[in-house]
Amino acid sequence: LGAGHHARRTRHETGPMSTLQGRRCLITGASGALGAAMARRLARDGVHLLLHANTRLDAVQALADEIAAAGGVAQAIAFDVTDAAAAQSACERLLADGPVQIIVNNAGIHDDAVFPGMKAEQWHRVIDVSLHGFFRVTQPLTLPMLRTRWGRIINISSVAGRVPSAGAGVYNLTKHGVGAVSEALRQEASRHGVRVTIIEPGFVETELQSHNRPEVHEKLKERVSKIEPLHAHDIADAIEYAVTRPAHVSLNELLIRPTTQP
Repeated sequence: LGAGHHARRTRHETGPMSTLQGRRCLITGASGALGAAMARRLARDGVHLLLHANTRLDAVQALADEIAAAGGVAQAIAFDVTDAAAAQSACERLLADGPVQIIVNNAGIHDDAVFPGMKAEQWHRVIDVSLHGFFRVTQPLTLPMLRTRWGRIINISSVAGRVPSAGAGVYNLTKHGVGAVSEALRQEASRHGVRVTIIEPGFVETELQSHNRPEVHEKLKERVSKIEPLHAHDIADAIEYAVTRPAHVSLNELLIRPTTQP
């Protein structure tokens, strides 16, 4: 586990620092570039970070150590969101130390295949990580937010949740699903002081694309070769903005495309 001292007050007291100082935040899928950018951005606002990875504990441990060395507070945790018992146990351990007041649901996978040629295990794996895993983590951690009347839930979706494309059917399905449940949860939780925001990036330059099969990766590279992509810190900026709005402002949805993305 990585830990450190409270983040230094580098921003004025009426800004994000005073809003978020000491709040506990879980970032799922924090082992990649996008999760790391989110963590670094929130660490500078004094957030106490819980950095999750499904398997890559070494990656989130290195990130936690980096944040601690810079004066922040971070803890690395690993559990498989597709394992219901493991997720339940992990959430219970987290809540034993106090409420988790901010959740950034970033865990997800991208395994494209045309529908007629898709294998059943691909279909189930994408849904299990991106939808079932979302539920297993978010549902138990939301209940204390409702009781304490303070919470921020950030759900990372995609343009693919709005615009389906051939060869990405199951990915489109999960991102549509995240959008639907986000709006339902917003309506259920808002009267209890809990805000829900869905962020839908277009093409972001991360390692996620390289996790596809080689032929899919090459098609993605060709598709975006004329686009200047978003960077991980662009999405981190949006998250910080969403969670630091005044109490009467609920930023529900942010669609963020590269300027040159069709």
